[in-house]
Amino acid sequence: MFATTTSKPTFQSVKNRLFSDPHVARLGIILALLLVFFAIVKPNNFFGLATWQSMAVQFPEFGLMALGVMLTMIIGGIDLSVVGIANMTAIGSAVLMLQIAPAGSDPNQGYLAVIAAIVCSLVVGALAGAFNGWLIAKVKIPAILVTLGTFELFTGIAVIISGGKPTSGLPLQYGEIMANRVFGVIPMPLIVFIVGTIVIGLLMYKTPFGTKLYMLGSNETAAKFSGMKTNNLIIRTYMTSGIFAAAAGLVMLANYNSAKADYGSTYTLLAVLIVVLGGVNPNGGSGRLSGVILAIIVLQVLSSLLNTFPDISNFYRPLIWGGVLLLVIVVNELSNKGSLARLLKWKGNQS
Repeated sequence: MFATTTSKPTFQSVKNRLFSDPHVARLGIILALLLVFFAIVKPNNFFGLATWQSMAVQFPEFGLMALGVMLTMIIGGIDLSVVGIANMTAIGSAVLMLQIAPAGSDPNQGYLAVIAAIVCSLVVGALAGAFNGWLIAKVKIPAILVTLGTFELFTGIAVIISGGKPTSGLPLQYGEIMANRVFGVIPMPLIVFIVGTIVIGLLMYKTPFGTKLYMLGSNETAAKFSGMKTNNLIIRTYMTSGIFAAAAGLVMLANYNSAKADYGSTYTLLAVLIVVLGGVNPNGGSGRLSGVILAIIVLQVLSSLLNTFPDISNFYRPLIWGGVLLLVIVVNELSNKGSLARLLKWKGNQS
């Protein structure tokens, strides 16, 4: 008999665990350099509480979408419909609240409308995501084509519901809940994002669902032969992505106090950039939540830093994000010694 011993994690073991992933280590260094540069160049903005509160309100919009996209990319897919789902559910929620609690309604009626709208939004988001998953798993259409098509579908539904105009005049109770600041300091969107991050972390690292995600992304054929219900897993993954997109829509609805079919038009590219920058392999099978969280913070700090320079127009943002995305993909492929080239060569030999 051999006795088993357990030891408490030391500082060195924790450090090794954090920096064992080169993407996480790289992002940590980039974030530190960005913060130092921000503090030196714009000290008034950097040390102002309003700057950090503004960041905490902004990044949950695309951060929640990125968490959903991350799950789909881990299984070797992608979800380009997240902005469409967010706007469709936000507009649907706004219309529902206005029906239940029109202007001049009793406050209790307003709170009832808010609860109904939140529940309805998350349910519709889940159904939209499940529809994506069903087309991918059952009909066998590539994920990029499915989600690109459903993005247009959901956006079209949003335009029809809203008539192409902003939907505003929400009950005051929605702003009291979703645009509130806990303890007068912490914005509610940040609380929503933290809760979402905890839920994703538990799913990925504390449940069989998370283990199966990596197995499916690593080798779909082996996953099928192991008895895994891959179709069911794909549908559940895209359903989860739809729920997080709907949550992002609720945050956007609170931030803008209105909903429109073209809000957050650049968030699709930004969500994909965050996931790839965070170290998730576009081919599936690998990636860490910590890397994606760091990527969200890095891009938000960079965006806020750019905002402090009035000469840099917001129209340059898509150019910057697209260039960064291509650069990250090239660097990742070079560091992986041409894994994409080997994949394409293998597929060519199979055909």
